Formats: sequence, structure tokens, C-alpha cells
Amino acid sequence: MKILTQKFNTKYDTAPFSQIKIEDYKPAFIENIAKAKAEIDAIINNPETPTFENTIEALDFSGDALDRLSSIFFNLNSAETCDEMQKIAQEVTPLLTEFSNDITLNEDLFKRIKSVYEQKNTLNLTTEQATLLDKKFKSFSRNGALLSEEKKAKLREIDTELAKLKLTFSENVLAETNNYQLHITNENDLKGLPEGTIEAAKSLAKSKNLDGWIFTLDHPSYLPFVTYAENRELRKEIAIAAGKKAFQNNEFDNQEITLKIAKLRFERANLLGYETHSHFVLEERMAQNPEKVKSFLNDLLVKAKPAAEREFAELTAFAKALDGIEKLEKWDGAYYSEKLKQKLFNLDDEKLKPYFKLENVLNGAFTIANKLFGLTFTEVFDIDKYHEEVTTYEVKDEFGALVAIFYADFFPRPGKRNGAWMTSFKSQYIKDGKNERPHISNVCNFTKPTETKPSLLTFNEVTTLFHEFGHGLHGMLANTVYPSLSGTSVYWDFVELPSQVMENWCYEPEALSLFAKHYETGEIIPQEYVEKIKESASFQEGMATLRQLSFGLLDMAFHSNNPTEITDVKAFEKAAFEGTALYPDVAENCMSVSFSHIFAGGYSSGYYSYKWAEVLDADAFAYFQEQGIFNKEVATKFKDNVLSKGGTELPMELYKRFRGQEPKADALLKRAGLI
Repeated sequence: MKILTQKFNTKYDTAPFSQIKIEDYKPAFIENIAKAKAEIDAIINNPETPTFENTIEALDFSGDALDRLSSIFFNLNSAETCDEMQKIAQEVTPLLTEFSNDITLNEDLFKRIKSVYEQKNTLNLTTEQATLLDKKFKSFSRNGALLSEEKKAKLREIDTELAKLKLTFSENVLAETNNYQLHITNENDLKGLPEGTIEAAKSLAKSKNLDGWIFTLDHPSYLPFVTYAENRELRKEIAIAAGKKAFQNNEFDNQEITLKIAKLRFERANLLGYETHSHFVLEERMAQNPEKVKSFLNDLLVKAKPAAEREFAELTAFAKALDGIEKLEKWDGAYYSEKLKQKLFNLDDEKLKPYFKLENVLNGAFTIANKLFGLTFTEVFDIDKYHEEVTTYEVKDEFGALVAIFYADFFPRPGKRNGAWMTSFKSQYIKDGKNERPHISNVCNFTKPTETKPSLLTFNEVTTLFHEFGHGLHGMLANTVYPSLSGTSVYWDFVELPSQVMENWCYEPEALSLFAKHYETGEIIPQEYVEKIKESASFQEGMATLRQLSFGLLDMAFHSNNPTEITDVKAFEKAAFEGTALYPDVAENCMSVSFSHIFAGGYSSGYYSYKWAEVLDADAFAYFQEQGIFNKEVATKFKDNVLSKGGTELPMELYKRFRGQEPKADALLKRAGLI
């Protein structure tokens, strides 16, 4: 346990994964919470008059050991979990929620903060200090500091229950993902599937001592199956299995949990004086209120729907002409879209994959970061890692100074949740004159290497890698004084700008020529493929936009209204999807109950931010295109005003300083082929 309660005696203060035992976690949480409480008590009991330094600053730097422990434990609970860790998560989450409430509901502490806040205009603070003071005051006033004792007790109760429910929601989705397998023993059922997918399915079956081939709901297995398998019945089976995760009236069912979360969030918002959960959340976002979000989503819907309906009609006609399909179902979408794409552009993922060997793509991202921001990435072998598949890198600037430590974890395994994300094991901040550099991690679920092939990525996986790497750069290049304002600690509808803007380089010939090389011959990707990638980038963009908008509107339906009357999750979801639905509904499926982004992650009332950030990213990249995609001056402006600034200022101010103007939606609509 000691290892988790003291400063790490490791290179660059990195997490000592190999020395941590699972049974160390809970006692370490108990001890580190006690330490953090003592630090808070010291602030409250300080006999001196409250000042920015002895109250606001001291509060931001308090609880460092607890923060490090939490980041290690919860990151591993997502990337390398097991039953024991999940059990500990259920036990420590209420303790952390209680501790967090002990702080925000502490009257004496709030008095000190309020006293500093009331004299903010006379304190001569830097911009960053003024932001920190504002955020600290709001984090208390918005989270119950002004409530009566009775209401504070109620708030604690709600927060504890919400924390547990979100954890259980997530665990249920993971259990349902792991519980399904499609076991194929007849080779004819593999028709249409790529060789690499078949090989991976065979080796998975072998690892389970079974004959034949096994396909799962993990993305590298599921997506190729629904995209390429000719057997329509099997596509239907696996697609329905994916759509009914946590919707099977079994021990892992999330219907009741979904409703409880929505209702508790509403109750919490009311308790704090807000109309709905969305009103509460959006007060601290660029969008400001639910009306603005809905009008943003509906405005895009009006522009995208005609294109989506045209594309859907084209796809329906194509499937009918090709295979006599009378009615296009959800399990047909990816399959016929891929066939149509091949017909229109003579381009499929199988043609492209040999040019996207994982190591080359990662090195491409590194090279682009070097050209733009002067960073170099060197793999190192003397830093502890939590799994043998993780690779570790020292990131340095052009002067050889350490910028960050970077962990890359790219393949699926049973203890890892689906999807792709960026996280950090240590924040950046400046204390006692020392700039503490961050430890950043990218976690993905890409196709594993097989006995005969390296990991070859689909183009979609290439853009995913660049997306997460963009978040990673936001964390690595952080350069702020205070930990709570550092890196990706920004308004939620601004956080996707650095990630989404990075995806643009994947479509540029100048960038692709750096890394898209055939894994066997070393030949650079042919120019005609590059042109087709660019051409096909807006293929079915209307349908893709509609899909994203449907998720954003579902999120708002749950959170910007009173959910107390909802009794049936499926019926409610169906009504929310009415204006965006193209495919017939599948009765056995329900998306909400596995919509982890909004019910287990941090995206509640924030799913719209993907589209919001697309407006920013298209506008930002248009600036790069005007000046040259590797233009150092534009890159430096982006680094200095966006990537390094974290949440130290209002996002729109930072954006305008980089771009010289507010973003316009035209660049996005043009890129998407919608105007």
C-alpha cells in the first residue's frame, strides 16, 4: 500500500504499475482521502485572512496524492479491469463522492472562497488566476454550497447513488459485450469476410479451445463482420446482439438504471435551482443553454436531412438492384454502403489496409506533431507499464526538454472496455518554480497482429488514432500553473477541437505520403487512392450527420425535459429518434441502455459537442489550408492559443486569438458536401 500513498521513486515520477497489488488500492484510497481532508482542514483553520494564495491556490494544489491514485485506479478500471477491481470501484466510489461533497458543501471553506471572490476586482490577478477563482466559486455555488443543511444532505444522497449507478451501467455494458460470441463452424458462412478478419476469428476460437471461428461485439471483430459478411441472417444475428446489450431483462439490464440516472440528474438540478439537468450543465459550456443546443442541432438537421434521405434512397435502390432486397434493415447498412462505395470509388478498406500498418500510422502522427509543434517521440523501455502490449515514449521539444510521457495501448482484450479514449496518469502544473510534465495515455481497440500479418488499420481506425492523438497533444502541450485548468480541462464543447482537427491531416496527400506505405513493399500509397479517400470522405455524409444528430437529440430529450413521466426507455427513445430515423426500428434493440457516453461517461447534455467542435475544426483547418498544412506560424498560434492554454480562458476568446475571428459553419457544410 505504501507505494500508492507516497511520492513515487520512479523515472519522471511515472506510475509504478508492476509494484501495485490489487489489495493495495482500497487502503490507499482511505489513507489518501484522510491526507486530502487534512490539507483542506489546514486551509479552513488558517488563522490568516483568506487570500487567493492561502485559499484558492492552496485548494487547487490539495489532494495531489489522491488525484494520482484515482487516475491510476480508474484508468486501469477502463483499460485493464477484472472482477476484483470492479468490486473495489463499487466500494471506493461512494467514499470519493462523499469526500467531494464534504468539500463543496463545507460552509467554512465556502466562506473563505466567497470572501476572496468578493474582492476579486481589487486583487490584481492574472487571467489564469481570475479564471481559477471564478471556477472555484462556481464549483461550490453550483454544487450546493448555498443550500440548507437538509437540502445538502439530499444532494449527498443523490450524488452517491448517481456515482454507483453510472459504474453499474458501465459494468453491465462490458459484461454484455463479453458475454456474446458468434461461433461459426461452416466455412461458407465466412464468405465476403477479409482474410485478416477470418484469421483473427480463427485465433480467437483457438484461444478458447474451439474449432472454427469466433466473432464478438468488440469493434475490430464486429465492424468487419457487419460490413463484409455475405450471410444476411448472421449479420442480422450479430447486429441485433449488439443492439440489445443491457436490454435483455437479465441481471445486466440497464433500463431501470437509465431511468434512475435521468431522474436523479433532474432532481439534482431542481435542488440546485435549475430547470433541468441540461440547464445546469450548459451554463458552463460554450453553448450556454438547451435552447441554443437544440436550435444548433435542428438547424443542422434541416440542412442534412434532404441529403440523408437522397443517400438512403440511393442505397435502397442499389441493394434492391444488386440482391433483390425489398426492405433495407439496419444490418444491411454497413454491408451495402461498403459495396456502393466500392462501386462509386473502386475503393475499399481491404485495398487501403496494407498501407496503414499501425506502427507506420503512429509514426506518421509523431512526424506530423514534429513538423507542426517541434515534438520528438522516442520509445523507452525503462518506464513501468500496466500491460505488455503498452508502449511508452519520451516526448521532447526542439531543445531536448521533456514535454510529456506518452503511453499507447492499442489492442482489445477481455479487461478493456470498447472504444477509444485519451486519459492522463498525471496532470501538468507549475509548482515551486517546477513545471511538472504530464503523463498522457491513448487507449484504442484496433485489429491485433496475427501470425502472418502486422496490425493493419482500416481508414476509420487511422482517423481514430489521429483523433485520440489530438486529445493527447492537448494534454502533452499543456502549460498552465494550476492542475484543474490544465490540458483537456476545458469546456466540454471545446474539448473535441484538438482531436477532430488532427483527423484532417489523414486526408492530405502531403501528410499521407509521410506514413501511408505498403507494409510489404514500402510503396507510398498511390495518388489515385488518396484522391478517392478525399472524394469518398463526404460519401453518405448526410446519413452520418443524421446519425450524430440523432444521438445529440436523444441526449437532449433525456436531459433538457422533465424525465419523471418516462416509464418505457424504448418507447421514449423511439419518439426521440422519429425525426432522424431512416431504417425501420428493431423491436429487440434499444440504444439508450448502452449509451455509455451519456449515462456512464461525461457527455450528458454534451453529445452535441462533437458536431459543435466539427464546426470549429473545419473552420480551424481551413486556416491551415490557406497558409499550408504544415505552416509553422499557424501551428504555433494553435499551440500557443489552444493546445497549451487548457481552461485558463473562455474558449471563444482563445479560438478568436488563434483564428482572428469567430468560427463559421460554412467550412463544415462545404467539407461535408452539404452545400
